Amino acid sequence: MSTDRNELYPIFLKVHQLEILIVGGGFVALEKLTFMLKSSPAAKVSLVAKEFNPEVMQIILEKGFEYQVKAYESSDLIGRSMVIGATDDEQVNIQICEDCRARKILVNIADNPPLCDFYLGGIVTKGHLKIAFSTNGKSPTMAKRLRQFFEEIFPEDINELLLKLNEYRKTLKGDFEAKVQYMNDITQSFVGKRE
Repeated sequence: MSTDRNELYPIFLKVHQLEILIVGGGFVALEKLTFMLKSSPAAKVSLVAKEFNPEVMQIILEKGFEYQVKAYESSDLIGRSMVIGATDDEQVNIQICEDCRARKILVNIADNPPLCDFYLGGIVTKGHLKIAFSTNGKSPTMAKRLRQFFEEIFPEDINELLLKLNEYRKTLKGDFEAKVQYMNDITQSFVGKRE
């Protein structure tokens, strides 16, 4: 058995409250931008690139995103919370990574796992339910297939169940530990019987 394991710590970011920068304006930038907006339509994004393809420019104009048509400079990082480097120039991508790490800004350099502080995994969203998959950068295609699988098996009305559970949780009396135990008991049937 391999001792190799996924050491990533999964979190869900409120990207509508963060200042996101995407450096690049081509197909990879389009993919990253589209992926982010599919999951978080209100994301706050700015873009910098020497040129933008028409599809990226269309999204920029539709969303009213800030953008600059120019080469990347380290000053572009001022005020940023998170950066995605998606240029077709390896040296520029390396510089973006180094600049971000020097400033303690989270960075993802497309298709270069050693230069990433985080990965964009496969995501399933059904109302308030959101599940993310990561293969630790080893196989984005497998993360995609897992996403497709779970999109099919979760019922469309799962959101109604979540809302009902939330309303029920609000009616519970007692301390936090008692409430957690009660919610665990009533949702146990979702994972099978206890042994």
